[in-house]
Formats: sequence, C-alpha cells, structure tokens
Amino acid sequence: MKSYIHERKDWPNFHWDKERLELPLAEAHYHQGRLVGRMEELGFPLRSEAELQTLTSDVLKSSEIEGEVLDREQVRSSIARRLGMETGASAPVDRHVEGVVQMMLDATQNYREALTRQRLFGWHAALFHTGYSGMQKIHVGSWRDDRSGPMQVISGVLGRERVHYEAPAAERVGMEMRLFLKWFNDKRVGNDFLLKAAIAHLWFVSIHPFEDGNGRLARAIADMMLARSEQSPRRFYSMSAQIQSERNDYYEILEKTQRGSLDITPWFVWFLGCLERAIDGAKDVLSSVLEVADFWKKHAGESFNERQYDMLNRLLKGFTGKLTSSKWATLSGCSQDTAIRDIQDLVRRDILVKEKAGGRSTSYSLNG
Repeated sequence: MKSYIHERKDWPNFHWDKERLELPLAEAHYHQGRLVGRMEELGFPLRSEAELQTLTSDVLKSSEIEGEVLDREQVRSSIARRLGMETGASAPVDRHVEGVVQMMLDATQNYREALTRQRLFGWHAALFHTGYSGMQKIHVGSWRDDRSGPMQVISGVLGRERVHYEAPAAERVGMEMRLFLKWFNDKRVGNDFLLKAAIAHLWFVSIHPFEDGNGRLARAIADMMLARSEQSPRRFYSMSAQIQSERNDYYEILEKTQRGSLDITPWFVWFLGCLERAIDGAKDVLSSVLEVADFWKKHAGESFNERQYDMLNRLLKGFTGKLTSSKWATLSGCSQDTAIRDIQDLVRRDILVKEKAGGRSTSYSLNG
C-alpha cells in the first residue's frame, strides 16, 4: 500500500468530481467578482489603503503560520515604499522583512510573468538571505539535497515525533519541479484559475523542493494564480490570513490529501471554502478603511501638523500598545516637549482623550 500521494503510479494526474465542485466554484467566483467590483467603486486613495492593509496582513500571517512574528510597522512601511505610497514617517526596515515583502510582491505584482526555477530560487534567497533558518545552515537558492535525511513534516517532542508527511526523494525534485513549472505556465491548460490555484498550492507543497520555506512559497504561488484569475495585481483579501485562522483544519485536510488518492475533490472543497471566507473577511478591511475616510472627512476643515497627521493615521489604522508622549516623540522624531504640545492640542480639540491612569503611565486614545 502506498503511504503518500506522490508514490502512486499515476502521480501527479489529479482528478476530481466536477459536479460536486460546480456550486462551491460558482459561489467563490461570485464573491470574488463582487468584492473586486466593490473595491473598484472606491476612490484611488481608499483602494490603495485597502490594498496596503491586505498585503500587510498577508505577509504577517503567512509568516505566523510558520511560527515567525514580523514587525507590522516594518512590513507596512516596506510594502508602502515599494508600491509608491506615502504613509508619513517610515519605520526602519530590517533586511529579512524586506526579503519577505519582496518575494510576496513579486508573486502578485508580476503575476503575468512565467514562474521559473531561477525565480523560485530568488524568492527562496529573499526569505533566507543569511543562509540560515533559525540556527540551522541551509542550502539557499537551490533544491534540497536531503543530506541530513529524508524531507519530513514532523510534529511532537524529541523521541515521540509524529511524521505527517514524507516528500519525494531529493533526486526526484528536479524532474518533479520541471513538470510542475511546465503545467503552471501552460496557458492552454483548461482548468479554472481558482482550481489551478488550489492544485498549485497542493502540488508544490507536496514536492517540498526546498529545505525550508515551502509553505510560504506555496501560498505565494497560489496568490500568483489568484491574481491571474482577476487579471489584476491588486489584492483585497488574504488567503494566508484565513489559513492562519483555521490552520488546524488546513493541516488536517492537507495531511489527508497527501496520504490519500489522486482524487483531490475534498481538498478543492476546503480550498474554495477557505477562499470564500477570506473574501468575506475583506469586509473588515473595507470597514476600517471607510472609518479612516469618515474621520478625515469629519475633520476636513481643521489644521494638523505633519506629526499629528501621521500619528492620527497610526491610531486609526491600529496602533500597537498604548500611545504615550514618549512613543509620540520617538515615532515622530521630535522632542518630548513638542510631543506633549502636539498631544495637548488634540486633547483640547476633543480628538484625543487621556486614559484614566495618570503619572508615568499617562496614555491617550482617539475620542470615540
């Protein structure tokens, strides 16, 4: 009996129940088209802000799935700069964050370009620019060689590990990836783009061609195909954020599929459902963007200096922690006295309110 999907003699000839997928596929297309149409009705500034928030969430959540927590302000600043957006004072960005952002944006902004071995090597090098994954030295920008043993997905403590999946041997990776890339880039292949996104994710992560980073690359590849489905580089929903929120279900369906037959209908059903839930979650992004627009519309006739404008936008878009005069001074690059004057001016205008705790812990928040 074959343990894994890639060991079956007809691998990778996936097949599925078309009738069972008709309804979920039609619903996913409907919600996808409705969201894109709704976003196009917004003005350019609101559309851009919605895209910035979505991409920031996508990068953060894709890394969180792998247990890596990135700095939100750094991610947002890096994306904004690369998309040519003005966001006030930019946070300094470390090289690792830049690499993660560069990889994700290349996949979605340049979705029309062919996916090649060298492009994947570049993405991998961007994710691991030091040549290390944590404290482990890895081969970067090349297929894995299994020098330390077979590539396995494992959970559990040392001595009581559980093997969820074992990928094809390293000697097969080159051939497997040539087949995958030929399929991915073949415009004559008649599969629906949403189905191709689901297949691409499953197929790539099942080959597991790199020593590390395969999950993030698989999600970027799926996003690239989703961008092709919309014929647009603009992203208004995040599959990575949705996968992160239901990651237990994700790992369960992935393991069942990789240990099952080449009938991947259940994987499609889950993927399309996850996509629909991701699109539904975009309503939260849209709502927050409209709230920001309403705030500035309400205060359209008032005057704000550049520091106040920047800090109010930070508060409106989800400021992490409590806002104190010290944080204001640090983020705005001004003195403590200037920060206090800026804050007190906004308090007098009922835009900021002082929190109940006083003294050294005095903090402020938006009124209402």
